[in-house]
Parts: sequence; C-alpha cells; structure tokens
Amino acid sequence: MHRMIQFLARITAIIGGLVLVALILMTTLSIFGRSINKVLHSTFFQEKLAGVSQSLIDMGVGEINGNYELLEAGIAFAIFSFLPICQFYGAHASVDVFTSFLPAKANRWIAAFWEVVLTAVIILIIWRLYEGMQRYIGNGETTLFLQFPVWWAYGASFLAGIISCIVAVYCAVIRVIEAVKGENILPSEQGAH
Repeated sequence: MHRMIQFLARITAIIGGLVLVALILMTTLSIFGRSINKVLHSTFFQEKLAGVSQSLIDMGVGEINGNYELLEAGIAFAIFSFLPICQFYGAHASVDVFTSFLPAKANRWIAAFWEVVLTAVIILIIWRLYEGMQRYIGNGETTLFLQFPVWWAYGASFLAGIISCIVAVYCAVIRVIEAVKGENILPSEQGAH
C-alpha cells in the first residue's frame, strides 16, 4: 500500500511538472511572438518592409491565442498535482520554532493532529471543487477566446484532487499510527524523528 501511494503521489507530481513546463514554454513563446508582432507593426517595418511585415503577421506571428486561459487552467491543475507529493513527504511549509525542543513523541502527536486537520481541509476543498465543476457542467460556460468548457479545468484539477485526498487520508492514518507506535513510517520534513 505504501509503495502504491508513493507512486500515485510521484506520478501526479510528474504530470503536474510536465504541464508546468509546457505552460512555461507556451508563455515564453507567446511573449516572444507578441514582441515580434509589436516590432512588425513598428513604423520602420511598416514603411520599409511592409510586404515582409504583413506576410509574417498574416502567418500568425504574435501572441498565442487563449494563452491566459490555458495558463489559468494549467496552473490550477499543477497546484493540485503537487499536493499529493507534499502530503506524502510532509513537505508543506511548517514552523517548528516552538516544537523543536519538544520530545519526538510530542512532535509525532502534533504531526498526527495537523495531518488529520490538513486531510479534512483537502477533502473540503476537493468537495467544493467538485460542486463548482458540477455548476459549470450545468451552465455550459466556456472560456472567452478558446471556447473550451470551463469545467474541463475543474475536471482536471478534480482528478488530481482525488489523488490528493487518497494520499492525505493514507498519510493521516499513518501519522496517527506513528504517534501511537512511537516510530517513523513516512518520510518527514516536520521534525518528528
């Protein structure tokens, strides 16, 4: 079970990372295209190289149409994709200034408590994400430029969110077991050694 959960967390993070790289490339190309388009519309190009300039503009040199819509949907998906790996490795931001002097047993119980709380919050967020997706499926809203249904972005994020919930529940159970047994099972960045 442990290896399967770890695999789910890793593969989801890899997919999220690939989406993030694609978004970075798309944004870079879009900015580059917008800059070239601006130069092609400059007075010099319009007067001296009007034919070349117009040919390049007609070929579509410019900003990628709908890049903001794709960026918005892709970033949401990437965030939900990275949640399972952060959960599995206990790599969420933490402040242990006040707990670093406590014994390992106390830190394990604190980690278990917050793991259960965070799991409840993740489940709440994914439930609300599902409700939002249902609303967009029902009203048929589409994006402005690309005209793809808004619920697609919600659906992709929801799938990554389901994996987040599975990993979160597993981690919460394991953190409680760790606290009861007094031993580490999951990798930990939280100082509960």
